[in-house]
Amino acid sequence: MKIKKTYFFPLKAVTALVIIFSVIAFMSFGFKNDLTVTNAKNEIINKDSVESVKAFMDVYKVLMSPRCMNCHPAGDIPLQGDDNHLHNMYPQRGKDGKGIYAMKCSNCHQPTNVEGLNTPPGDPNWHLPPANMKMVFEGRTPRQLAKQLINPKTNGNKTLQKLIEHADDGLVKAGWNPGEGRTVPPLSHEEFKKAWITWIKTGAYAPKP
Repeated sequence: MKIKKTYFFPLKAVTALVIIFSVIAFMSFGFKNDLTVTNAKNEIINKDSVESVKAFMDVYKVLMSPRCMNCHPAGDIPLQGDDNHLHNMYPQRGKDGKGIYAMKCSNCHQPTNVEGLNTPPGDPNWHLPPANMKMVFEGRTPRQLAKQLINPKTNGNKTLQKLIEHADDGLVKAGWNPGEGRTVPPLSHEEFKKAWITWIKTGAYAPKP
């Protein structure tokens, strides 16, 4: 009668193999998650922290320009002019961001620009962010603003796809048509949109402090 041989692997060898396979699996998982993320529409975003931060710094230049920051003040009074002074009429934000009582934004800011030097610029939906989601740009560092913009709790409940679409919002684009006597942002709208989308689609990284 043949006796079946039983082979035993040394415990140390088994332990070593388990550790090796665990490390390989962990590294594979980490590598995958470091490179890609899926947004609300299941579109793959290729993560690249260097490219992302570089793109955001171009975005930041635009958002810190008077055409953007004047409507994203730290207080409840919009800013005005290229020197970011308080609005001369001292209008208030109001609950919905469109002013209070008889002093509504739309009283002066018509659907289109008023003709003439330094007259009110226009848009059909002129307003500040609402009181419950102020989306402040004024005084924010690049890191603070990037983290604020990507967080649905502080960006108006926007997904990544909604953020991308927001680059073509009418009021955003109005910054490049501010009326006579005002400077435009340091990048064209096309350049801004490209940097904005690049920042988001490479991971929406926040610059280091």
